[in-house]
Amino acid sequence: MKQTLILFCTFALIGNLFSQQIFHDQVCKIAQSEKLTKGAKVPIDKKNNITGNYDIKYQRMKWQVNPQVYYIAGNITSYFTIPQNGTDTINFNLSDSLTVDSIKYHSSNISFIHVNNLLKVQFPSVIPINTLDSVTVYYQGKPSTSGFGSFIQTSHANDSIIWTLSEPFGAADWWPCKQDLSDKVDSVDIYVATPAQYRVASNGLLISEITSGGNKIFHWKHKYPITAYLIAIAVTNYAYYSNYATLTNGTLEILNYVFPEDLLTAQAQTPGIVPILQLFDTLIEPYPFSNEKYGHAQFGWGGGMEHQTMSFMGSFGHELMAHELAHQWFGDKVTCASWEDIWLNEGFATYLTGLTYEHMFNGFWWPLWKKGTINSIVSLPDGSVMVDDTANVSRIFSSRLSYKKGAYVLHMLRWVMGDSAFYAGVKNYLNDSQLSYGYAYTSHLKQHLENTSNLNLTEFFNDWYYKEGYPSYQITWEQTGSNITVKIDQTQSHPSVSFFEMPVPIKFFAWNADTTVVFNHTSSGELFSFTWNHSIDSLQFDPSLWIISANNTISVGIQDLVNQSGIAKVYPNPAKDFINILFPTNESFSQITIFDINGKMVLHQQITEREKHLVNVNSLSKGFYTLKLQGQKSIQNHKFIKD
Repeated sequence: MKQTLILFCTFALIGNLFSQQIFHDQVCKIAQSEKLTKGAKVPIDKKNNITGNYDIKYQRMKWQVNPQVYYIAGNITSYFTIPQNGTDTINFNLSDSLTVDSIKYHSSNISFIHVNNLLKVQFPSVIPINTLDSVTVYYQGKPSTSGFGSFIQTSHANDSIIWTLSEPFGAADWWPCKQDLSDKVDSVDIYVATPAQYRVASNGLLISEITSGGNKIFHWKHKYPITAYLIAIAVTNYAYYSNYATLTNGTLEILNYVFPEDLLTAQAQTPGIVPILQLFDTLIEPYPFSNEKYGHAQFGWGGGMEHQTMSFMGSFGHELMAHELAHQWFGDKVTCASWEDIWLNEGFATYLTGLTYEHMFNGFWWPLWKKGTINSIVSLPDGSVMVDDTANVSRIFSSRLSYKKGAYVLHMLRWVMGDSAFYAGVKNYLNDSQLSYGYAYTSHLKQHLENTSNLNLTEFFNDWYYKEGYPSYQITWEQTGSNITVKIDQTQSHPSVSFFEMPVPIKFFAWNADTTVVFNHTSSGELFSFTWNHSIDSLQFDPSLWIISANNTISVGIQDLVNQSGIAKVYPNPAKDFINILFPTNESFSQITIFDINGKMVLHQQITEREKHLVNVNSLSKGFYTLKLQGQKSIQNHKFIKD
């Protein structure tokens, strides 16, 4: 254990700050991309009561799209049932920028009203309750371009591309749909006709591509429930190839549609998705769309979008591929039911990305991912995971709160519950028949975690999800023989929380031994005691970084302890800027020398004080050090950590 810790600190010396910044920048880039692309439509309410009088069952979409022309034409056939009370009208969300040519019902044209981005369909008679019926809307036009848009025409190299990105409420910009967060269509067929030199990427399985005149018609079929904003198309002169992953339910195709000019680069990078997919498939649960595929379609935006079974990607780096793949479970299979609960999508996707660093690369990046995430969270003293202003785009897609703090709340739940109960609760949440391939609130996740852990997590969620800030710990300790006493005080960064009740791990070091003790910290100033037959020379708070905290301090007990043991005490440990040394009165020390982990001398000083000496270590790099004291009667060596 000590060897592992030393290796970690050596690694931290080499690239700690740099690597933490990389993780911070990558998550911020993903969040910023999603903020910009998803933000334009946020003010629309999560539950669109105007479309609430019917359940959407199946949709057949037929479109004509030419990447060189900013235009869409087509028809959408929607099958639906009326769950309660018969009705002679239903509504679809559809932008006023599009023109409805006609609506057919039972082969006849029927009347409609299209105003205020709402398409009201008027049937000739009342449709009875529980009747399965259908209607087809024929339309065309230039989709509106608000904000960053939902239907985009750009270019790459020497050709054009049209792609869609509808989250959260942009689907209505380019097709008549039901886009609330309460109903998913059970299955879809997507037909896109485009000039023959182009290919179409979309959801589900490619059933056929048929040449018709100068066009090709691509038929994609998706047989899983899907929310409107996850239906997407991308059309350009794609090159394509496949990777394959052996998973729990068999071999899965990973279909990649990429720009021809980026083919070689993509072919070198996308195989990295295979071990990530295998990890999530075993750690979380089997891939939720295993009867179809997973895939990537390159598009003209810097981030990514987790379209169901085919994520749209601006690049193919590890962080982005892992994040968008994780959304297939958290965001696609189970979708947050309100913007207040966006962390159920983004916090989970961020945490699963972190778990790739725990389980892959020999765990090399895992400590730095945790440290970098904590540093970002505590960079400000306030902020809750719960979105308290659902009209504020920046708040909804806050990388610090919805993504990183949301991810670390999951990490702390894992710490409080234990791995077995945590992962079991997450699996039960994903497989709850009321939530699976549907929508969920935070209360649903909490209930499943409580069921598997037999814990009441109300206080935890109150402190860490609903309220703001983080704790700082002040650790005081002393040792008499084999008896160790520890006092743990706590302050809070924000007044909304009076105390964060958490199990607190502290690692104790002796010269040739170490041990980690977990203290059930229920009140500030609480005293704990235990026995250990080793002379402690240093402590490390939360060595595995389970808790969001900052500005923690560790200090030893009184001068009498030093005199009793005859051993000098070095504190605080870890140290930031200064080290205090308390000397026993029965020994006189003349000089101090500090060595780094490689045995290189990095500091040497003469000592004139008799009881206490202050050493400035501000210039030392972070890591492990040995402090050597030269006395008249003895030589003492003390380990310390520079933080």
